[in-house]
Amino acid sequence: MSALRAAATAVALTLTGALPVLAQTVPPGPPVNVQIVTQPGPAMPQFTRVDQPLLRDGLAAKSNGRIRVTLASWPERNLNGPEILRLVRSGQVDIGAVPLNTVAGDVPLLDVVDLAGLNPSLDQARRVAAAMLPEVNKELERFGVRILVMYPFAAQEFFCRGEVKSLADLRGKRIRTGGGSSNDFVTQIGGQPTGIGFPEVYAALERGVVDCAITGTGSGNSARWYEVTQSLYALPLFWSVSAYVVNVQWWNRLDPAVRATMEATLKEVEDAQWKLGLEQTEDGISCNIGDRANCKLGRVPDANPMRVFRPVPADTDVMRATLTSTILPNWVKRCGARCGEIYNRVVAPITGVTFTAN
Repeated sequence: MSALRAAATAVALTLTGALPVLAQTVPPGPPVNVQIVTQPGPAMPQFTRVDQPLLRDGLAAKSNGRIRVTLASWPERNLNGPEILRLVRSGQVDIGAVPLNTVAGDVPLLDVVDLAGLNPSLDQARRVAAAMLPEVNKELERFGVRILVMYPFAAQEFFCRGEVKSLADLRGKRIRTGGGSSNDFVTQIGGQPTGIGFPEVYAALERGVVDCAITGTGSGNSARWYEVTQSLYALPLFWSVSAYVVNVQWWNRLDPAVRATMEATLKEVEDAQWKLGLEQTEDGISCNIGDRANCKLGRVPDANPMRVFRPVPADTDVMRATLTSTILPNWVKRCGARCGEIYNRVVAPITGVTFTAN
């Protein structure tokens, strides 16, 4: 009898230990409807592999259906990106995801997280993002929004019509950029920066409106840019560090248990997106050049795969020198002297590059 009782106790303890995993994390209550708009395209892995399973489906499962997420990508709402911050601020969208450089025109301090040439590795980009989060939220909260978490895309590189083997080959070319410091970089190397919303870039490349476009290796693959470009110059200029931004008033009104569950879920999203950014960088290259054996996340072209050209050391040196001589000073001019002080206090200890006023 005692053996049976012991076995029963063991089973009970096992089940009890499993309960926190199985039980819903949000208590019963009125439904919470959440409008979320993320990602420049619905086919991107950031949307299909992270946002859909973790935000849309995961929050519903964790709350036993109480949290109801309506999730859309930018094109599904006819958005190009710069409007995201304003829609979140106005309350038309509860949470929006957007690359920081896309909305840095409204808040120039945002640009410092991912300046062109600043972060040669994704690990450093994450450390810079974490260090700057409290600083940028001080700015954003004055507008009624705040960043919940930041995340990257794959390395931002050059998709070009024709053959491009080095930065020298970009001179005189019209290049679609994400604005901000990428404009400064392209101008400095003799290119012509051009602003075009991501959903319109394919057609612009196809028609020759632009000669090249900068985006993530995987993002360009998901948008089928390999159909309208021939060269991928694999110089990681930046990482398109992005953010999930929330309306502060809406966020503060949430049931604390709902908010806690959403915070925990966004942390899962953050970790998944940084992992994906690393994986997608080389995967995107493999997919675009038709390397089927190493293409796991994207698509291999049906015909005419791209050619990849790896950066020559001289171009890496040019990128770093341009950061010091042009990109940092121009950003401080846009943002103000206080931004230079914030950079030197928060970012310079991580990057090893100090801003010096001219």
